[in-house]
Amino acid sequence: MSSTVRRAAVLGSPIAHSLSPTLHNAAYTALGLDGWHYDRFDVDEAGLAGFVAAMGAEWAGLSLTMPLKRVLLDVADHVDPVAAAIGAGNTLVCTEIGRTAFNTDVTGIVESLRAAGAHPGRAVVLGAGGTAQAALAALAAMDVDRVEVLVRDAGRAGELRATADRLGTEPEVLEVLDDPTAAARLIDGADVVVSTLPAGAADPLAGARWRPGTVLLDAIYAPWPTVLAGGAAAAGATIVSGLEMLLQQAVAQVELMTGRPGPVEEMRRALDAAVLARS
Repeated sequence: MSSTVRRAAVLGSPIAHSLSPTLHNAAYTALGLDGWHYDRFDVDEAGLAGFVAAMGAEWAGLSLTMPLKRVLLDVADHVDPVAAAIGAGNTLVCTEIGRTAFNTDVTGIVESLRAAGAHPGRAVVLGAGGTAQAALAALAAMDVDRVEVLVRDAGRAGELRATADRLGTEPEVLEVLDDPTAAARLIDGADVVVSTLPAGAADPLAGARWRPGTVLLDAIYAPWPTVLAGGAAAAGATIVSGLEMLLQQAVAQVELMTGRPGPVEEMRRALDAAVLARS
């Protein structure tokens, strides 16, 4: 048991919906870290630097969600190479050497896909935003042979292309999301599909010819199941919800902040209970 007083929190705007306090406080309880506590604070981009500057020695770290993932790198003393390649992070860890930014979304995607039995082969990513860029890094870490990114406007995928260049990967970026028939043809035969699209945006692809053995990670977790996940599941695909990704990235954050492995099952039970209470 440890009664050392340490603090951590999730920052973003809006933030009231965040399940991160549930996950991290459950981890502290399971690890016997009695003096540790995890909160949430509504902080926007303009307020991040001031919040970080005011943090005292009791702070172990922060989790960052929208809209803070890119500006996080500006307030860190050090940036992990993966976060630097993506150009965004979701974790700030405070140690005696300073504040270091990490991106555990990548770990969350990797662990979620591996647990579902995904294997190197052909992957399709839907969308071009920050989560899609984390997905590129995750698929590169898994040595996926071929990656296709389906977008609405290839001209607006500049940050994704820049991330790919920094990662040393060469995904094919295809402007097909406004043509569900063309996008569905590209999903056919994929080993892995990662949807980073907002709620409802992927609904037209639910009727694609999903195959048993395909693993779909849909980053959305509310409402669940999505139309996309329901259609894929009905066709025999293996489905991973955004809740699993949320859990796995939090497990990685707990280890970074506490130096101890995140207690996965205890955190999963707390997450399931919180989701049930909200339903």
